[in-house]
Amino acid sequence: MIKSMTGFGRGHAELNGRDITVEIRSVNHRYFEFSSRLPRFCAFAEERLKTMLQEKISRGKVEISVLIQNTTAVSEKITANTEVIREYVNALREIKDEMGLTDDLSLSAVMRLPDAFTVVKEETDEERLWEDIRSVAGEAVGKFISMRENEGARMKADLLSRLDTIEKNVEFVESRSPIIVEEYRKRLYDRMCEVLEGKSVDENRILLEAGIFSEKTAVDEETVRLKSHIAQFRSMLESAEPIGRKLDFLVQEMNRETNTIGSKVQDIEVTRVVVDQKSEIEKIREQIQNIE
Repeated sequence: MIKSMTGFGRGHAELNGRDITVEIRSVNHRYFEFSSRLPRFCAFAEERLKTMLQEKISRGKVEISVLIQNTTAVSEKITANTEVIREYVNALREIKDEMGLTDDLSLSAVMRLPDAFTVVKEETDEERLWEDIRSVAGEAVGKFISMRENEGARMKADLLSRLDTIEKNVEFVESRSPIIVEEYRKRLYDRMCEVLEGKSVDENRILLEAGIFSEKTAVDEETVRLKSHIAQFRSMLESAEPIGRKLDFLVQEMNRETNTIGSKVQDIEVTRVVVDQKSEIEKIREQIQNIE
């Protein structure tokens, strides 16, 4: 099954007191390119996420973003420095007695005292957090791959339709080739009769000239190779392996054979078919730029 390089997937869950959201998006790229946006405290997960995606994706510019918010999990512990607070209170009461100040010391005032409280950030259990991220990322990856496959299926149907058109064009060229030679022979004969004004025409010379013309305009090799490329293209579309680069090579070869036919055969009907075929090949080229 072919896959598009464009895709999006989103996973979300609340696990172990954390609200976790993972989003994956990608666009076409010649190689695999990875970037991430992660909270600083889970930067350790970046390489693991990259490896996780590389197991599923061979090409594409991929970005993954992870958003984590605490719901019930506590990441910080606050402790009161009671000795420091006691010293503050004693010092303030001494000043009060000496200067006759009103005692309005309150809890809110204590909270503003420097070094009265210590905030200690609890150490993150990285393995536990990774398992939670991995679980949500797995959901996002599943949706991401599904979208790429669905897009790939639509692309495959379009490519097969265009291959059918190209194949019909090739068959037309094959059927038209002997007619072109015969038309050339007849034109040559008529012109010779006109020039010789009723004198006998050298039939052998006519046949020789027609034979030379046939050799110059023969496109049997090109049409055979085109049919072979079309058959290979169809076969690759059924492959489970990444095929984008191989298809790109085939399209180049198909375009080359088509150009050769156009340069060899100076016939208006074949020229029309060649122009149509080049247009179809260009549309195929545009499509495969987004195939993994």
